[in-house]
Amino acid sequence: MSDQRFPHTYSSVLDELGRRLAEARSGRVQLLTGPRQVGKTHLLRELERRFAGRVVYAAADSPAASLPGWWEAQWSAAEAVARQGSAGILMLDEIQYVPAWGRRLKAEADRVAHAKIPLHVVVSGSSSLRVGHGARETMAGRFEVLRLLHWPARELAEHFGLSRRRAVEVAVEFGTYPGAVALLEQPDRVRSYIADAIVEPAIGRDLVALETVRRPALLRQVFAVAAGHPAEILSLQKMRGQLTDAGALETLAHYLFLLEQAYLVAGLGKYSTREVRRRAAPPKLVVLNQGILAATAMGASGDGLADPRLRGRWLENACIALAWNAGQAVSYWREEPREVDLVSVGSWGRWAVEVKRGAVTAGDLAGLLAFCARHRAFRPLLVCEPGEERAGRTAGVPTCSWKQFLLDGPLE
Repeated sequence: MSDQRFPHTYSSVLDELGRRLAEARSGRVQLLTGPRQVGKTHLLRELERRFAGRVVYAAADSPAASLPGWWEAQWSAAEAVARQGSAGILMLDEIQYVPAWGRRLKAEADRVAHAKIPLHVVVSGSSSLRVGHGARETMAGRFEVLRLLHWPARELAEHFGLSRRRAVEVAVEFGTYPGAVALLEQPDRVRSYIADAIVEPAIGRDLVALETVRRPALLRQVFAVAAGHPAEILSLQKMRGQLTDAGALETLAHYLFLLEQAYLVAGLGKYSTREVRRRAAPPKLVVLNQGILAATAMGASGDGLADPRLRGRWLENACIALAWNAGQAVSYWREEPREVDLVSVGSWGRWAVEVKRGAVTAGDLAGLLAFCARHRAFRPLLVCEPGEERAGRTAGVPTCSWKQFLLDGPLE
């Protein structure tokens, strides 16, 4: 069942796309995009079963798709279905593998609309940058975007029969890729699966295929540094100091942007009402799925998470990534010596969130209270270890455990 607090989950996107395809008249092309291995193909196949008899499904990354006439055959088959009565549905999976797909899709969509053929068209792609760029260039006004993002822990519990407690622990240590659930008893296989099926194709295929990536080795190094500093504020100058193939600061910033478009790592900006301060502040690095951390951080999973400092960074990263994947506008705030881990604006409301590992003291709340005193539209929230909630509530700060936050977000 969909949840408005998490609009980009499998359940929510399945329900929303199902509603659009049930409409009697076809509208704009539906563009389904998101990270690799989050269930886009499975979602389309589920809708194919729901609308049995009305759907023509085709995968553009199949061997048959390279044969002459494949593209035209899919449209002819879908139009034949559409003329039988109810609106037909054409699903083109992994559309980015079709040469000049944006131009060709525009021509077909315009032709179908002009002929008044009742045909819904759904296309999917793994990289928002590759698919989105083609759509923006040629499909302006003709498409609607649906983003299926990284799963929250609650989706693992609902779809795989895990207890909520187990689901949230898995989410922190191994991430939330649905394909990894069957491998949880073999942690090394989980990490290999994520590295080989998600991280490497996203960097080695999705991003380096772009003309804007002229130094792929540098891109890989930027990713490695970012993944090694989850939930840390790291200036581009310091980042460049850790690279063997150093580049201009503008190039590093651009590559961080590309990594976010590939749903791997985001560089959060500083919250400020002044544009100049926002631009001058160093980014806060957030890995967008804990599974990427598990696959790339040496010795940082399993017993390694017993290290308090490392565990604190992983928990903070998980909380920020949850907000990003829920579609919130996320940033951080720092005015030395005070800091707020997460500033979130969006459908959840306006929140200033401090994620605290270990015992909570009054000093831990100083940044949170200072920020909310200065920005009164925001509500404070302390996210802490289970059993430490009392300290925050005694100080008058709404408080929840990190387990509750990762399952439900900030509750009223």
